[in-house]
Amino acid sequence: MKLVANCIYHIYNQGNNQETVFREREDYLRFLHKYRAMVAPYCNTFSFCLMPNHFHFLINTTEKSVEKLQLGGIQIHKLTDCFRKLLSEYAREINDKYNRTGSLFRQKTKAKLTIDTEADYTFTCFHYIHQNPYRAKLVAKMEDWEFSSFQDYLTIRNGSLCKRELAKQLIEIHTNTFYEDSYQVIPDDIIQKLF
Repeated sequence: MKLVANCIYHIYNQGNNQETVFREREDYLRFLHKYRAMVAPYCNTFSFCLMPNHFHFLINTTEKSVEKLQLGGIQIHKLTDCFRKLLSEYAREINDKYNRTGSLFRQKTKAKLTIDTEADYTFTCFHYIHQNPYRAKLVAKMEDWEFSSFQDYLTIRNGSLCKRELAKQLIEIHTNTFYEDSYQVIPDDIIQKLF
């Protein structure tokens, strides 16, 4: 991942061969616990959604995110290394738990910078992340999906992983229109630009 400080990125990865990576509630919670410990200290998390076979995070990089590390013969950013370690540790635990072998995630975690010629790219990406389980018909309403930050923004749950106030400022999320904005249909051609 190529990263620059003080920018907003859409971070995502998928199960290798679209394999399920979160099989039960405990798996989702374990991944989020590890993310909180291993990744969150090195960025500002704005939103997230864990789906059965993939995940999305919208993050704001900091100076800590882009610190350089020497890993073998290459230099990588601290945040890149944090995601690498997170996925590696989680995969090892899932392999042990479910008696499986091999890689669990695709080799490269993607980081798409959300600066675009379209002014609302970050706003759209923020809402797209929350819409994932709804669009996949896993739930009738977005607020029913436990493994995203949508419940936190609705204040149904008081999660502390996301920097909600900073997100509201930088992404221009308005409390009084949040729910309606969240359910706006995002056209497929716009979704394609999010990746």
